[in-house]
This record gives sequence, structure tokens and C-alpha cells, in this order.
Amino acid sequence: MAKRKTKYVCQECGYESARWMGKCPGCNNWNTLVEEVDSPSKNGRHTSIGSSLNPQSRPEKITTIESDKEPRITTKMKEFNRVLGGGVVPGSLVLIGGDPGIGKSTLLLQISSQLADKQLPVLYISGEESAKQTKLRADRLAIKSDLLYVLAETNLYDISNQISILKPSFVVIDSIQTIFKEEVTSAPGSVSQVRECTSELMKIAKSNGIPIFIVGHVTKEGSIAGPRLLEHMVDAVLYFEGERHHTYRILRGVKNRFGSTNEMGIFEMKEEGLKEVMNPSEIFLEERSQGAAGSTVVASMEGTRPVLVEIQALISPSSFGNPRRMATGIDNNRVPLLMAVLEKRVGLMLQNQDAYVKVAGGVKLDEPAIDLAIAVSIASSFRDQPTKPDDIFVGEVGLTGEIRRVSRIEQRVQEAAKLGFKRVFCPKRNLGGWTPPSSIQIVGVNTVQEALDIGVSR
Repeated sequence: MAKRKTKYVCQECGYESARWMGKCPGCNNWNTLVEEVDSPSKNGRHTSIGSSLNPQSRPEKITTIESDKEPRITTKMKEFNRVLGGGVVPGSLVLIGGDPGIGKSTLLLQISSQLADKQLPVLYISGEESAKQTKLRADRLAIKSDLLYVLAETNLYDISNQISILKPSFVVIDSIQTIFKEEVTSAPGSVSQVRECTSELMKIAKSNGIPIFIVGHVTKEGSIAGPRLLEHMVDAVLYFEGERHHTYRILRGVKNRFGSTNEMGIFEMKEEGLKEVMNPSEIFLEERSQGAAGSTVVASMEGTRPVLVEIQALISPSSFGNPRRMATGIDNNRVPLLMAVLEKRVGLMLQNQDAYVKVAGGVKLDEPAIDLAIAVSIASSFRDQPTKPDDIFVGEVGLTGEIRRVSRIEQRVQEAAKLGFKRVFCPKRNLGGWTPPSSIQIVGVNTVQEALDIGVSR
């Protein structure tokens, strides 16, 4: 009788070792290596996720390959279509992650119902809830589609059989951490199970042209649980973000082989389900305080969409020798960098001040075009002088205090004019080559000092 071989696999990064170690050499995390049985397949070879999708395939010249553009499957949610790049691509494998209770199952059940209403058979596979529990959620969402099928199953072999029998046009797996493959001896949710099950689902999607959406759990840090290889295998990775105690949800694409990776969709959670928000700028600015020091508005680009967001700053004298620097919604390192520029180039004594910067509405911004708005907010709060409520600040701030050009300035200005703003402060190098709307004034600035002299009175 052959001796059973075991290996130790890291549950965070997938690193494999022949012996147990307290610290993983791959990701430097402690106590993440779990013992698993290294089971070979029936033909004596070990199972591999790199097996070909089509064993009979042969190399072809790239000039002779036909690039047929398959039509995308669109849903009634334009925000969902936007994040995917225009709709669902047949044969794609999409991973959706998010915190527990954020609304992932609700979103996918609504999408399934909309596709079923277009006479497309949909198979919703629930590994965490029974069919009756799924029916209760469907009743709450007023879903009544005869072509929406629900299967409460976790065995991958049975799932693949039902897909081959039903031949659906759309499949949802909720969630991948509950699905297991019998040939893999480790527990469901382990690195080996997630890797092998995702590989099999990818083969089903590519060979049959069926788009498959899989739900993934997230860790306490907010990243999708399981090996990083999981995100490399799928065609698109979407994150469903938002505070559980607030009604607004953000669907953000971080990987998309069929579209932009910077798109963002806004939804509002209501009793009857998720409703898309067509104009998020009005949502983010509806509770803005008029005439408050430390508040500015920036026109940020989320993919191809301009979004107007309020940035708030609070500067107060520090009671300790080491002042605090805190930021919500932006990179923490950006606040001390901009404060150093204001102190060196503008002359604001901020070294003994606590600084708190926040992006209102719960949205996260990471583009450099928001630098000028952050700097103006900090200076406005420090001087206790508010900016005009109909001003917008856009620009990247350099270490020498200069304002550098930004991309898509036309779309930003048009969005500001549509919402009734009167002035836009932008880099002077962005002024040429386009015509701004007649209802808005464009103020070109070269330095932070120039923007503060015009936008924030002493």
C-alpha cells in the first residue's frame, strides 16, 4: 500500500512546503500553513490546474485567427453594465467579493432575474443557503421568473452535471469557498479546493460559452480570501463596497479583461433591493454644509465618468509633541506630503497642527488630480476661511508647489457646469485645445500659492 503523502499549504498565498513552518516564506504571515493530502489522479499523475481547455488545439498564426466579436448580454442595470465594460461577455468568469451582508447575493439574484426575464435560462447555485432561503429573498425582491433555477449544492461534480443538463445561459456560484471537488482531500474553502474548483468552472465557462459569476469571501483586511492565483485565473474581479449602516453601495472593477478597470457603479440599498444611482455627484454633495471652512469640491474621474465629491479637512492645534495625520478615503501618505508642501512653499505653520482629512460619502479616491482640493481644504481650515460654495478645484500638486496638468479636463468641467458650479480652478496647462461651457468660469493656476490667493481669502 502506497504511503500517503502530505504537504503544508499556506491559506493566504498558496505557498507549498514539505514540512510545517510557523511563518510562511511566501507572504510572511504566521500560522497559515495547513496540512493537506497530496492525492494523485487516477492515471498516476497529479492534478494540475494548467491542463488545456482544448487538448486538440494547435498553434495558429495570429493573422489567421478570426476575431469574432460576440454581442454582450446587457442587464437593466446600466451601472452594472458600465462596470463590466458594456455588459456580460459570454464565456467569461467573473469574481465578486465584498464584506458579509453588503449585498452580493442580492445584487446577483436581481441580475439573474433580469436575464431570466429576457428568456435566458439562469442557474443560481447556492452553497450557503437552502433553496427555501433563496426563495424568501426572491419574494422580498419581487422576483417571479420561470427561467430562474435555484440549486442548493456544493459538490462540483453534481454542479457540472446540472449545468450540462440544463444548459443555462448564465450561472451564479454563491460562494466559491463552499464548493468542493471530491478528488481533492482538503476541506472546502482551502487553497487547493478553491484553486481546483475555479479551474473546473473556468473550463466550463470557456468551452460552453456560459458566463459564470462566482462570489468570494473577503479577509479582515478587505481582500478576497484564498490564493492570489484566484484573481489571476478569472476574467474580471469586482469589489462590492460600502458601509453596512449606510444605504449606498459601490461596485468597483479592479480587473477586467473586457473593459476598463477604473469604472465604478453606485447603488442604493432599499427594501425592494438595490436601485442604481444615475447621478452620484448629487448624492455625494446633497448634505454639504454651505460656508464651512475646510470644505472643497473636486471633480474626480472614476473610469470614464466624472464624479463630484466633497473633501473635508479639519486642522486643530496639537496637544502632543507628535501631531496626528489621519485620512479617510484617500492615501494616508498624501496628507503629510501636501502639508509639507503648504508649509515649505506657502508658509503655513502646520508642524504643530493635527490634521484630519475625509472624503464625504464613503467613496475612495486615488488619482493625483485631487491634490489641489486637499491642499485648499487644509489651508481653508487652518485659516478658518471658507471657499466659495460654487468653486471646484482640480489639479496635481508637485513637491515644488506647481500645479500639474490632469487628464479628461473637458468631462470634469462639463459635469461641474451641469450641477450649477460657477468656477473651476485647474492647471493653466490644461486650458488650451478645448472650449469650456459659457456658464462656468475657468481659472488657470500655476502654483498652490496662486490658487490659495484667489480661492481662499485671508
